Amino acid sequence: MAEILKLNEISPVADKEFPAGYTFTKDSKKPDGIMLRSFNMHEYPLNDELLAVARAGAGTNNIPIPACTEKGIVVFNTPGANANAVKELVICELFLGGRKITDAIDWVKTLKGTEGIGKTVEKGKSKFVGHEISGKTLGVIGLGAIGVMVANTAVDLGMRVVGYDPYLSVAGALHLDNRVETTDLETLIKSSDFITVHVPLTPSTEKMFNADTFAKMKDGAVLINNSRGELVDADAVLAAVESGKLERYITDFPSEALIGVPNVICVPHLGASTPEAEDNCAKMAAKELVDYIENGNITHSVNFPDVCAPRTSAARVTVMHNNVEGAISKITSAISANGINIANIIDKSKGEKAYMILDLDSKPSEKVLKEIEKLDTVIRVRVFN
Repeated sequence: MAEILKLNEISPVADKEFPAGYTFTKDSKKPDGIMLRSFNMHEYPLNDELLAVARAGAGTNNIPIPACTEKGIVVFNTPGANANAVKELVICELFLGGRKITDAIDWVKTLKGTEGIGKTVEKGKSKFVGHEISGKTLGVIGLGAIGVMVANTAVDLGMRVVGYDPYLSVAGALHLDNRVETTDLETLIKSSDFITVHVPLTPSTEKMFNADTFAKMKDGAVLINNSRGELVDADAVLAAVESGKLERYITDFPSEALIGVPNVICVPHLGASTPEAEDNCAKMAAKELVDYIENGNITHSVNFPDVCAPRTSAARVTVMHNNVEGAISKITSAISANGINIANIIDKSKGEKAYMILDLDSKPSEKVLKEIEKLDTVIRVRVFN
């Protein structure tokens, strides 16, 4: 029925989400779908048969989104599937930011083989005095699935939590604890003892934490970054840590400049590194692929709008097209002109691209499909019986 190429090791629980007839491979020139995690696809050839790419995770920087879009290839991610795993790491890092735990552990290791360890520990522990997080203010930038979970948990731990997200979804707002305050970005930066950032890397967010940002922060604040290393200007963060402006910088994205620097804690990209998260991401990615391949439904796409509808008619046609004036009427006219009744139609846009689901009372002929494909606004056409 369809061939799925796995460019990374994917949890085997994903295979159970595919119906009979699907095959899985680690090497194919003409796959119908691709599943991956961290594999860099930017130099990877995109075959004409490829329908979709599913990233078992949230970030899609390793996928050539513009090239996929122009070829009518849907790119999926799995938002929220690894949220609990990342949330737990962030909570751990809150404690690491408040207490000098890693420094203390490293110091204790140096005592191995010495005499009077107990007395040495009691004498030396004062060097590692920290502070509690209870009663402190946590600023959460980005209130998506992860940010909301972090905010809610931090409130339960006794922190005052302020959040910022100009694109807060209805679902996010409904799940956010009513004790979490929302505010503007500048107020959050100025008032927070701890800041954790959960936003994608875009031209507008790159180096959003820079010398100017750090100057506005409270003295001795802690910054936690589990989203993307490039959100923070490395030179600026090093200067802020050295001056004491930042008490700690904790990141899940180590770099040559950061490793080994006092008061910088580099975690080796462990945010989603749990078997539970990998299973959840794999299952969600598989379900997205199957529903698209089998029914043309799109959920959690990063390059085309989410459009879903139950199958209720004899045939279904899906059309990817440019979001321009007259595109919808040209497509529907080509169908109606051939005596086919449109039982249901959904068309949504995402930026310059749009996606249409047409449920028809009868299957269109190859002639009709070719007429639609030839329209200058159309990117890709698929038919389902």
